[in-house]
Amino acid sequence: VQLVESGGGLVQPGGSLTLSCVASGFTFSSYDMSWVRQAPGKGPEWVSAIDTGGRSTYYADSVKGRFTISRDNAKNTLYLQMNSLKPEDTALYYCARGTGWRKYDYWGQGTQVTVSS
Repeated sequence: VQLVESGGGLVQPGGSLTLSCVASGFTFSSYDMSWVRQAPGKGPEWVSAIDTGGRSTYYADSVKGRFTISRDNAKNTLYLQMNSLKPEDTALYYCARGTGWRKYDYWGQGTQVTVSS
């Protein structure tokens, strides 16, 4: 199993970024997927989840209305569109393979998102 995130970077408050996570080594379309983030000095925070077919999506209150999770099962890729970014969104963002509600068995290496002026 391999999950490789990309798309992070430095962005000003109010800006946008799109994260991608390419999956390999398993049947991507058979698993719910999530984005989880970890800010410096804090524990992991669940951000968003999506079901196998992409029909059901879920968001933490802190990102609801600003972030959009999606997936392309033909490309084995998970996405996170992030708009109206705030400094408190600064964190290392991971994609994770789901094994239940907010339970994961594999994580990627993470991609850094920094929101600062």
